[in-house]
Amino acid sequence: MFGRLNKNAYSTIDLSARRSAQMGINMKVVYTCFCTDVIHEGHINIVTQARQYGKVVVGVLTDAAMIRFNRFPTLDFEGRMRLAEKMEGVDEVIIQEDMMYDKVIDSIRPDYVIHGDNWLEGSLRVIRDNVEKKLSQYGGKIIDVPYTYNEKVKRIDARLKERAAMPEYRRKRLRQLLDIRPIVKAIEVHSGLTGLIAEKTVVESNGELDQFDAMWISSLCDSTAKGKPDIELVDMTSRFRTIDDVMEVTTKPIIFDGDTGGLTEHFVYTVRTLERMGVSAVIIEDKTGLKKNSLFGTEVEQTQDSVEHFCEKIREGKKTQLTDDFMIIARIESLILERGMEDALARAKAYVEAGADGIMIHSRKKTPDEVLEFCDRFRRTDSDTPIVTVPSSYNCVTEEELAAHGANVVIYANQLTRSAFPAMQKTAEDILRYHRAQEVDERLLPIQDIITLIDEL
Repeated sequence: MFGRLNKNAYSTIDLSARRSAQMGINMKVVYTCFCTDVIHEGHINIVTQARQYGKVVVGVLTDAAMIRFNRFPTLDFEGRMRLAEKMEGVDEVIIQEDMMYDKVIDSIRPDYVIHGDNWLEGSLRVIRDNVEKKLSQYGGKIIDVPYTYNEKVKRIDARLKERAAMPEYRRKRLRQLLDIRPIVKAIEVHSGLTGLIAEKTVVESNGELDQFDAMWISSLCDSTAKGKPDIELVDMTSRFRTIDDVMEVTTKPIIFDGDTGGLTEHFVYTVRTLERMGVSAVIIEDKTGLKKNSLFGTEVEQTQDSVEHFCEKIREGKKTQLTDDFMIIARIESLILERGMEDALARAKAYVEAGADGIMIHSRKKTPDEVLEFCDRFRRTDSDTPIVTVPSSYNCVTEEELAAHGANVVIYANQLTRSAFPAMQKTAEDILRYHRAQEVDERLLPIQDIITLIDEL
């Protein structure tokens, strides 16, 4: 027998009692959760094994839960529900709204939870531990099934990843995240390898899994990786190649550091190219002339663009784009150049009216006070436009604090580059000092770990 619950019903229905009454017998309930766009033999094996223990209930993760858990879906939620409903051997399909199983277990009190044994180790272990703790409260048990991974399943997984990386799917993901996440966390990447670190790094903290939501392709870090100064010397063709390298091995949305955007006539072509590639957003700063890094502030000569000219650049960029997915975000340098809070707020208002999809407020102060003040005051008149923050100098602030003041995106703009350089320099010095590599080996990543990080086709 088959049934389907609406999105909020599962939390109030005792499925086990209901099904027992319908069938006149006291059958056990077996629960499993799917987070997939395609049903393959691994999922079929799970259901087949589950049938041996009782009635099979399949939970389908919501879009928000899937994104929080491991990846962006390419099939919408309703489509994923239908996939589960059509599976032979499934008695009931319900909604799982969180990657942890607490609400589902409290609601349906399954006798068994069945899952592939891949959750016995790694970051998934925290989910298994959570399930085990919940089930132990009333005598429920876990069934660990050998994880199905053969050439056929491997090809399916590879195709899913390739589809998830396609521009039409990737481009819209930043907007999706802004609707789902309390604050979107992006980290800088400047190569395929750093892209994989951003894509695959997952940590367990206080019983929850956490990861980065997006990637920031920084002009500073891209230039530094190429051994060039951060003065817009690296041309856009070279920077687009960095995007290609990152996109080839990742699926998360990309925010691109567009510096000043250059001439308006050039910026419109940059917008069209980034949009076509599948980049989610470009951030441009309201400065003109030879670009200098903002953290130098007034220590070097920097000229802020006029409001009128920068608004025209935004308008022309928005006229050029072909989809509603792509975002142009205006970066305000007023606080950096000590022009004051009123100037920053006035510019923010003008840029939003010109069509900017978001505002990035920058500061080189060691405390977040002026950034938080800007957020508070901006939110009094604009509750919708996303605010982007970059806590490089004011790194004591937490994501929760930023979100509480209305920020929507936090970018860790250069930390991977800054951590890699001293590590590599120290290794080079020690090899020269000891005339061999043994002394540095204990702090190096094993070759096997690097091979595991990089997927093979």
